Amino acid sequence: MNKNISSRDRGWQAVFDRYNLHDHDFCNHPYFIKAEQIKAATKHFETTGEREVRILCKQDTRESRPEVFKKLGLFILPVKNGEYVILKGEGYVDIPIIETPIENYQTLLDFQLETSLIGDSEMQHLDFAYASSLIRHFIKDNSLVLTIRGRKYTPEFTLKINDHVLKIKGVQTEVDAGYEGKNQIVLIEAKNLSIDNVIIRQLYYPSRQWQLHTKKKIVTLFFAKKSNIYYLWKFEFENPDNYNSIKLVDSARFEIIS
Repeated sequence: MNKNISSRDRGWQAVFDRYNLHDHDFCNHPYFIKAEQIKAATKHFETTGEREVRILCKQDTRESRPEVFKKLGLFILPVKNGEYVILKGEGYVDIPIIETPIENYQTLLDFQLETSLIGDSEMQHLDFAYASSLIRHFIKDNSLVLTIRGRKYTPEFTLKINDHVLKIKGVQTEVDAGYEGKNQIVLIEAKNLSIDNVIIRQLYYPSRQWQLHTKKKIVTLFFAKKSNIYYLWKFEFENPDNYNSIKLVDSARFEIIS
């Protein structure tokens, strides 16, 4: 076997070989696969990256997909605990470069947050942006308070991708922060690295999940910090039932001034 290919490529090559997926008609028939099937196909491998289901199925950007997925135009989604579906189509959304001028934002804090200077995690940068009221400023909602964080599981819902209707139930979701205001809930996916696309699932599943729990408007943000600049992208789903109805509606970049 070619030692130059990645562990993920070797793992998925074994899965495709075992279940004869190279000639599968993904356009008309999404392929449902259980974690146990992936484990069975990769159990002979020695390294975690070649056989660990969680690692093999974590494909957060177009570039992180295995070569066979790229070649065939595929992406993977969880549909319930321990089960996935492989589909043909566009599973990702672009995170475009923000070309508007950097806005100077005057923090509303009247003291310095010393703890925010320790470390370099996406969570702490997001917390600092919220503490400075930048999130409220961007959304234009001073009523927002932090109410959601960490892992939760989706109730049952259906979604449409191309001409396929999928049922989703009990899939783990995680938002980096969720803020509730009087009339809306803002969900944020934060990254501490430069990426130009992200799998729509990370934005769509939490959005659908909270639409089923509340009648308030759901707002979806993507957040990143690079150097001293804070970047925000606002997305919405024109049709909540359609995975691919996502569109960018606003974006801006800020420098927080103390």
